[in-house]
Amino acid sequence: GEPIRVLVTGAAGQIAYSLLYSIAKGDVFGKDQPLILVLLDITPVMTVLDGIVMELQDCALPLLREVIPTDKEEVAFKDLDVAILVGSMPRKEGMERKDLLQANAKIFKSQGAALDKYAKKTVKVVVVGNPANTNCLIASKSAPSIPKENFSCLTRLDHNRAKSQIALKLGVSANDVKNVIIWGNHSSTQYPDVTHAKVNVKGKEVGVYEAIKDDSWLKGDFILTVQQRGAAVIKARKLSSAMSAAKAICDHVRDIWFGTPAGEFVSMGVISDGNSYGVPEDLLYSFPVVIKDKTWKFVEGLPINDFSREKMNLTAKELIEEKETAVQFLSSA
Repeated sequence: GEPIRVLVTGAAGQIAYSLLYSIAKGDVFGKDQPLILVLLDITPVMTVLDGIVMELQDCALPLLREVIPTDKEEVAFKDLDVAILVGSMPRKEGMERKDLLQANAKIFKSQGAALDKYAKKTVKVVVVGNPANTNCLIASKSAPSIPKENFSCLTRLDHNRAKSQIALKLGVSANDVKNVIIWGNHSSTQYPDVTHAKVNVKGKEVGVYEAIKDDSWLKGDFILTVQQRGAAVIKARKLSSAMSAAKAICDHVRDIWFGTPAGEFVSMGVISDGNSYGVPEDLLYSFPVVIKDKTWKFVEGLPINDFSREKMNLTAKELIEEKETAVQFLSSA
């Protein structure tokens, strides 16, 4: 078959280091899909990219047709089928969230414009770099000729974290847990919701609340653990969660490519337009979605209780504030 062109930005970073091998070996786009990998990063780390190119060559992978390292947007974004935007300005000590938003608004405005100008109009864009939801919204607004629905941001890591916490609590496999939801922002205001989640216990599918029988844990420590997991990993490892982030990116992109399993939904940050959950329009907000033919749809009709409603509103409020801050920077830039 024809190779597809896949871009990974921030390609010299540690998430990319965990991610590139999985993509190149066929874990994401299938075992018979050849690919061209394009690696974008900033000029000072180009020699690091050369080393990564050597390693990818040395893996002797049958699907990998070409690896293109670059520091130029016009090379990186040309004719893309998929763009995985991992690179962003990381938060440094003493940095306010608004400083982070300002630095990243510039990067993602530029990358959105490059997508608009050089990539295929069918390109699927996944934003990983934080603040992921708002970065994704800015990239999308800067690429008016690419459908908004083609842009998504990663909340699959949070989704996987929620799934595994439930599995650990019940002593089952993570595969036995399905339909957890991450609502809202990929930040500590996100709402991990297991009201609609199911778990397979001894061959019988039951609701998570029914299986765990500990509402105060589910409404308390469980939510906090998932919300603060990234910080806990950094504290322990002195580095951010690269292995689990790379795995989540693979899950997210593979589901876009091949669709979600029957009867299951996943969490993904997508444009909120037309949702039935009362989330304000024009936000990049994480919802439960099902995917078929590379197209996602909201999961409709889930009843929302007062506890959930309050949490969903809180994270929407944060996203509105982030968006306003970012848009201010962009209009003054």
